[in-house]
Amino acid sequence: MISSIFGKTKPINYIILLGFLFAFYWTMHFFVFQKTYGPEPLMLQIFVLGILLFSIFWVNFIVKRNKITGTNSFAILFYTLLMVVFPEVLLDNNAIFCSFFLLLATRRLLSIKSLKNIKHKIFDATLWIGLASLFYDWALLYLILVFVAISFYEAKNIRNWLVPAVGIFTVFMIAVAVLVLSNNLAFLADHYVFSLEFNTAYFYDWENSTKFLIYIFIVGLAGILTFLKLGKSGLGRIVTVRLIAISYGLGLLLTWLKASFDVFPIMVTFFPAVVFITSYVEGIKKPKIREMVLILTILVPFVLLLSHLMIK
Repeated sequence: MISSIFGKTKPINYIILLGFLFAFYWTMHFFVFQKTYGPEPLMLQIFVLGILLFSIFWVNFIVKRNKITGTNSFAILFYTLLMVVFPEVLLDNNAIFCSFFLLLATRRLLSIKSLKNIKHKIFDATLWIGLASLFYDWALLYLILVFVAISFYEAKNIRNWLVPAVGIFTVFMIAVAVLVLSNNLAFLADHYVFSLEFNTAYFYDWENSTKFLIYIFIVGLAGILTFLKLGKSGLGRIVTVRLIAISYGLGLLLTWLKASFDVFPIMVTFFPAVVFITSYVEGIKKPKIREMVLILTILVPFVLLLSHLMIK
């Protein structure tokens, strides 16, 4: 049943997932976490929700345009379910904005494989990463992904290595101009701290640490199985999956450095995670086993959510 619905890309899939995410977002805010908003903060939350819903379309666009997954909707299904596993991310506007800009950057980096307009794509990706860093300072770690992409696709052109500096300088100048106009120039010094001290209290909490480690294990196992299947794939797909794996590693590092009881950057790992999980599910040949796995992937997040609410 699940395979028949999400096994193909259909408009009904968007309706189901976007409708669910819309209801789930407000339920978490108003009923679970008991947030209250005035008129202006409420408008901000509506805008944030719009970005979140658009991210679903963008995830599907990336995996289809770059042929990372098959012609199904498993990626956006798993992307939505990860928000059920980690509902706290819906409270962190910075996580949603940072993840969105990193998705835009990822799209440009993966498109470099066409070897067309490489410098423009590098500049765009760097620009989006720079904007993402305005929400999490350590998002600048993703510049590593830019340089890795350059080394994979066109390392011999020295000008490609200089483009990221131009992109970051552009973001810096725009940010300074906006902050000067808003009389908030101190933001840059206060924001870009790059602290290496992780929140021990957050990770020593057994619920947070257990869920985090299980998540890493499952995605890591799916990633290993994905790489094992790449032996028969073309070089283009192998490079793409390597970039996604590096993105996942950088996301985990960012999460380790920034996570706390009111900051939930783990959302930046959701895209590479769903790529690996989708690849694993697509690799299951027997329909009945695949259906059972899909049912489990839907049931487990809600069981975890209910357990979290009961403990809370």
